[in-house]
Amino acid sequence: MCVGGCAKCLGGTLIPLTMFGILANILLFFPGGKVIDSTSHLSEEVWFFGGILGSGLMMIFPALVFLGLKNNDCCGCCGNESCGKRFAMFTSTIFAVIGFVGAGYSFTVSAISIDKGPKCLMTNNTWGYPFHNGNYLSNKGLWTECEFPENVVTWNLTLFSILLVIGGVQMILCAVQVVNGLLGTLCGGCCGGDGPV
Repeated sequence: MCVGGCAKCLGGTLIPLTMFGILANILLFFPGGKVIDSTSHLSEEVWFFGGILGSGLMMIFPALVFLGLKNNDCCGCCGNESCGKRFAMFTSTIFAVIGFVGAGYSFTVSAISIDKGPKCLMTNNTWGYPFHNGNYLSNKGLWTECEFPENVVTWNLTLFSILLVIGGVQMILCAVQVVNGLLGTLCGGCCGGDGPV
C-alpha cells in the first residue's frame, strides 16, 4: 500500500474515534446520567475538555488531512509533480504531531481523573473527592463514600477509561502517520518509486 492509501486508512479510523471522544466528554457533564444542580459539583477534569478539545477538535484536522492525501493531485514545484506530493506528505507529518499532542492531552487528563476519582456528595454531606491515589480502583467497597449522584463512580470511571483508550489509540495512529509521512516525504508516493501518493 502506498503512503497515501495508508494515510487515508488512518484518517478513516480517526473520525469515529474523534466522535466517540467528544460524546464521552459531553456525557461527563451529566454524572451518573443525571442533570446536577450546580456545575461546581462536576469533577475538575471534566472542564479540561480532554475529549472535546484533545481527542476531538485537535484530531479533526489531522484526520481530514490524512483522508485527503490519497486523492492529492499536487501540481508540484519547479515542474516536478513529485515535489508537491512530497510536500503534502511532509505537511501531514506536522498535522500528525498536532494530533498526537491533542490525543496525549486527552490521555493525560483521563489518567489523572481516573486516579483522582469523581467529585461527589460524600457521607459527611460535603462535596469533594473522597478517594486518594486511585485507592478506589482496587477496593470497590470504597465506592459507598459517594452518595450522590448515584453511580457516579462507575459513570466517571467508564467514560474516562473510554477517553483514555481513545487517546492512546489516537496517539498510536498519529505516530504511525508521522513515520508514514516521513517515508512519503523521502521516498515519494510509493517507496518503490514516485507512484501515486
